[in-house]
Amino acid sequence: MIYTYTLSVDPNKEEALRSIVCKKLDVKAEDLKDFTIRKKSIDARHKPEIVYNFTVSFRVNDTRLEKRIKRAGAKPAEGEKKYAFPGLKEESSALYTSGVQTGSSRKQPVIVGFGPAGMFAAYALAKAGLNPVVLERGSRMDERIIAVSAFHKGGALLSNCNVQFGEGGAGTFSDGKLNTGVKDRSGRNEAVLRTFYEFGADLDITYDGRAHMGTDVIRRVVVNMRTEIERLGGTVLFDSKFTRPEIRNGKVTGVYYENTSLSASEGSGEAGKKTGSVNYLETDTLVLAIGHSSRDTYEMLHDAKFSMEAKSFAVGFRVLHEADFINESQYGRGYREKYPKLPTAYYKLAKTTSFDRNVYSFCMCPGGVVVNASSEANRLCINGMSNKAREGLYSNAAIVLNVGPKDFESMGYTGILAGMEFQRKLEEKAYILGNGAIPVQFYQSFKENLTDEIKNDRFVSMIREGMQGKALYANLRELFPDSMNQAFIEGMEYFNTCIRGYTDENPLLAGVEARTSAPIRILRTDEFQSPDAGGIYPCGEGAGYAGGIMSAAMDGLKVAEAILSREQ
Repeated sequence: MIYTYTLSVDPNKEEALRSIVCKKLDVKAEDLKDFTIRKKSIDARHKPEIVYNFTVSFRVNDTRLEKRIKRAGAKPAEGEKKYAFPGLKEESSALYTSGVQTGSSRKQPVIVGFGPAGMFAAYALAKAGLNPVVLERGSRMDERIIAVSAFHKGGALLSNCNVQFGEGGAGTFSDGKLNTGVKDRSGRNEAVLRTFYEFGADLDITYDGRAHMGTDVIRRVVVNMRTEIERLGGTVLFDSKFTRPEIRNGKVTGVYYENTSLSASEGSGEAGKKTGSVNYLETDTLVLAIGHSSRDTYEMLHDAKFSMEAKSFAVGFRVLHEADFINESQYGRGYREKYPKLPTAYYKLAKTTSFDRNVYSFCMCPGGVVVNASSEANRLCINGMSNKAREGLYSNAAIVLNVGPKDFESMGYTGILAGMEFQRKLEEKAYILGNGAIPVQFYQSFKENLTDEIKNDRFVSMIREGMQGKALYANLRELFPDSMNQAFIEGMEYFNTCIRGYTDENPLLAGVEARTSAPIRILRTDEFQSPDAGGIYPCGEGAGYAGGIMSAAMDGLKVAEAILSREQ
């Protein structure tokens, strides 16, 4: 029978976890079969004393031992629903062979976007034998890394190959957080984590309460997953931008896309590659996993009268502190000597201000960097990124404010695309403030509305070690309306009471964090299809149905299930 057991362990003794469990249960190591860590979390509520809380599971076959471990606190494991990737019936599966249809009226599904949603939709459909075709406007991983690195060093911004677009989606250049608030009784969450692990992520993502892959690991996992999709019969077409669907009699019948290979005019130095050539794929199934930055796709769908709606999101600044300061605030002074293996510390903060506006931390990156995440010419946005080890000298978090229709109207934008245009305006302002570089300012100067230019050794270190992309000192008070600035300051001053010294340490602000989530939702029915055209499946974060790697991946699975259900 399977049992679970929960206990607290000194962080320095984590490697002896199984021995500690055996001692507490008064059994031998060989008595516990299939020993597995189910959950792990840090408990620093009583710092400077810190513990790891673990839940483990194991199988016991001896009834006498079962009585003993029950007395010690072990409990029978509750049944967990294991996710099984959906498949087709044998007769349906036979219609899709080696990527070529066998005389059937069914067509290979086409997926737009190879971020988490598109990746998992493609993986599930490929496992089921449908041989999906993925259109990704950006480049494959190795080319993308080169292009982004060149941009961060001052090179040209490539409109279709950048931090937002390319193999793996925006998550490729992120912290790779794998937590989600989505309630999941189907087991999809566990299936996504298990899949990431199978393709190269560390085992700890399957149980750590604050699991993350890190951008260095994400890149390996994504390529491995794509290789398997291709082995299963799927096709991933990079540098292939979806331009419009073909719809007849209320159903999708095909898609048009164009080649977006790097060109000499975009600074790649690769002359001779053609761009803009129009191609066509016949299909009766189109998954729109477009990502939250596919603004030209939103415009195309809006012009085509697709059912869409504006949605609220959040905007703000990245706030940089020394990682050691955040670590001490969370773990206590002297933590390093007492607990040398503790991970770089995380925090989560929120405040409802007197301005009737929520201010909160978002996408906190311990030991990470701020990256220039721009994807449009003469506009600038940022994001946070870290490696698995989170070994950087600085920690950063987006401190953001909720925005909605009233804010959009204040800048003269109305209608379904108002939030998107609001984002663009903020990014244009940020680009101008930083003269094309990331505009930054120390918090105390921002608070006092001082235009002084501080460039001390600390500033130089923060730019060199805490950012990827050039930065320029600027007056960030010019970015948002004064009411938003005052709400931000009120929130920050409250956070100073939560983490003593949070503002007193004079953190560095960077702008603008504008793409916390999609500004638009592409509507879909209970069958996950667009109400405007049968066979079109809005999916993931860009369609307005997710808010991060995990929820987007899970939505990709939901859409794949809906497609496979239709195929039966």
